[in-house]
Amino acid sequence: MADLLPANAPATLGNLHLLAKQVMEGFRSGLHKSPHKGFSVEFKEHRSYVQGDDPRTIDWKLYGKTDRLFIREHEQETNLRATLLVDCSGSMAYGGSRANGLTKHGYAVRCAAALSHLMIRQQDGCGLVTFDTKVRKFIPPRVRPKHLTAILTELAGSKTGGETDLGDVFHRMAAKLPRRGLLIIFSDLFGDVERLIPALAHLRHSGHEVVVFQILDPDELDFPFDRRTRFRNLEDHADHHTVDPVQVRRAYMERLHVFREELKNGCGRQRIGLVPLTTDRPYAEALGHYLAMRRRAR
Repeated sequence: MADLLPANAPATLGNLHLLAKQVMEGFRSGLHKSPHKGFSVEFKEHRSYVQGDDPRTIDWKLYGKTDRLFIREHEQETNLRATLLVDCSGSMAYGGSRANGLTKHGYAVRCAAALSHLMIRQQDGCGLVTFDTKVRKFIPPRVRPKHLTAILTELAGSKTGGETDLGDVFHRMAAKLPRRGLLIIFSDLFGDVERLIPALAHLRHSGHEVVVFQILDPDELDFPFDRRTRFRNLEDHADHHTVDPVQVRRAYMERLHVFREELKNGCGRQRIGLVPLTTDRPYAEALGHYLAMRRRAR
């Protein structure tokens, strides 16, 4: 667990917060906008007084100017309920020579560990889902500091293996997470885009904000192989092919381009945040950059 969340990782994120971009539902006061009106800090609008309203909410200054009674309404702030979804399928086991010894899965669990620490530190609920062809582990969002230990323990013990059907898993998760919240997905997203985008849209239509960190190894982006190579399917070890990379590189790069464009356009249509990450970039630095940009955008 010390390797999963080294002491300098939280320090790299500094005083950044992970703030919700859309209205959230929670159980207590916090950093994020709630759909419920209350007495909290941010003024929203005036409305006419009606019999039965609490006199403490009357804007007496406005009454002095207009001789009419108006109620000051505020946006109540709430805590965030975030769930981290970590892909543990076989394809996440790849790690090239430029990735500082990390597989895509190793990179994903470190990102998830850093964000879970950040959210629980800011008194927000954080949960975890690990999955491949099905949900392996579901830890519901909680705020208690001991809950962080449970998340880190599960992340540290998670292993890759097996195939995955991202579309099917996300459809099932939409039914398991009834309250609106923030879903953060760590995956290479390798799969059928035509099945994946409707599944992500299902999560959005359930009221969740969805952010996807697409984690790729640099080798998968520039295909640097230049000699006869044996390629093995990490989700089906019996499936392997020995090819001349020079002959297949052009076709590979074209298909990769189409895949990424379809994914980008599909996520854009559904207002899903798609954040590309590569395993050769320090993960705490990448997360810090994203959080800073997110805060400015908000």
